[in-house]
Amino acid sequence: MEIGHETKNLTGRIRESPSALVNELVLRPQFEYELQYLLPYYIRIEQVMAREYARLGVLSEKDMFAIVRLLEEIEQKRSIGADPESNMSDILFALEQCVQSRMSRMHQSSSELWHMDRSRNDVQATAQLMFARDALIRVTEHLLDFTEALHFLARNTADLPMPGYTHYQPAQIITAGFYISAMSEQLGRTIRRLLAVFDDIDECPLGSGAMAGLELAWDRTCLAQQLGFSRPGRHALSGVASKEWMLHIAAELSTLGVALSRFATDFISWGSSGYHFIDLPDSLSGISSAMPQKKNFPILERIRGKTAHISAYYTDFVMIQRNTPYTNLVETAKEGGRHFQDLIDATCHTAALFTTVIRQLNFKDERLLGICTQEFFGGFSLANLLALRANIPYRTAQVLAGRYIVAMLNDKKLPQEAPAPLLQEICSEAGYSIDIGESELRIAFSIDHSLWGKCTTGSVRPSEVLSLLDEQVKECFSHKERLQAYKRRIGRKSGLHE
Repeated sequence: MEIGHETKNLTGRIRESPSALVNELVLRPQFEYELQYLLPYYIRIEQVMAREYARLGVLSEKDMFAIVRLLEEIEQKRSIGADPESNMSDILFALEQCVQSRMSRMHQSSSELWHMDRSRNDVQATAQLMFARDALIRVTEHLLDFTEALHFLARNTADLPMPGYTHYQPAQIITAGFYISAMSEQLGRTIRRLLAVFDDIDECPLGSGAMAGLELAWDRTCLAQQLGFSRPGRHALSGVASKEWMLHIAAELSTLGVALSRFATDFISWGSSGYHFIDLPDSLSGISSAMPQKKNFPILERIRGKTAHISAYYTDFVMIQRNTPYTNLVETAKEGGRHFQDLIDATCHTAALFTTVIRQLNFKDERLLGICTQEFFGGFSLANLLALRANIPYRTAQVLAGRYIVAMLNDKKLPQEAPAPLLQEICSEAGYSIDIGESELRIAFSIDHSLWGKCTTGSVRPSEVLSLLDEQVKECFSHKERLQAYKRRIGRKSGLHE
């Protein structure tokens, strides 16, 4: 391994700069990552700290404004780079050296005290949290777009009957809108939890120092406000050492990814030749190079595949943080956040693809209706009818309903043919006399009764679905308002040029 060159400008503790191998595999990639994703946050933090230095009397007003302008110029021109000899390929050292060099040439006297009583630890922790807040907003906006697409489709299909399956067997009649509203309900829960995570992590670590606080009387409340945080962090060590915000975000997105994978699996099944429940336009479809009869939906397979990455990133974050001393290993923490942007991208891309599918999805009405009329979905209603009308113990009523359906299947009868004498005979053999006519039986096995016969809140009853959608739309609007409030606060200027 190549040994680094001597370095004197940054440390008196070690004499050599980082080796070429360490620089190539560790330091330079980290520098480039932070340059791409964290530089705007570092600049804003440095500007806010410069103003606080002026308030504390460490910097003159003239030097403070000069530093602020130089920092803006650095951000605009990206005029810093990784250099193992001059800045140890550390972006904060690079910023410091660039500003100090320019200030020296400008003969700004008090600037030599700039960066006293500060640590990279809390600066890095603050920048990472600012980045995470913006990422949370981005993800949530994608999920809100997804939710709105679901609302539109659910409202238009709230009374479209379709078979519902348990154990891959026909179970009960639902509607397409009922199923889609379950998707939007899932997304709504995720959005609520993500906003709660935002509120929970919205505290500023700046002023925590390396781990034990600082020696000057920094106004941490003012620093937090200028950086768009709702409050300063209460504990210095927790501020720099705890990276649980990353776990909270990843955990919620991983949980969502699991749910989305299940929804995608249903859509994949529904699009197969065995079901023929849905269709997508050719622009979202694929073909087989060897089997020309096939029309595939690879976008659904990609969606399901991408959800696996989301959970994998969560596991990655957990394993990196696990067993790391709480008193902080900064470089381990940096390695632990390596895939945070990938997590955010994977979630946003998954949501964008699924949103496109939902907006262009077509349910095959006749196919769905055909299955609903051919399968014996009314068994549940028949058992209730036997229990209520004939006072048959409910478990026995279930048994008798099952025998009746088997008998009709053996006779190759459809649900709407439902002969009353056959049911009377089966019940009589079990010792029960019933007075249920064919009109009642046909109602029990009818599609309308399967939907409108449900009267509980949250049920498949179309009016209940529409009522729930109305509530979801209101919640969605409220979430948007909260996001806008967050964005206004986060985007607020620090006041350095006021």
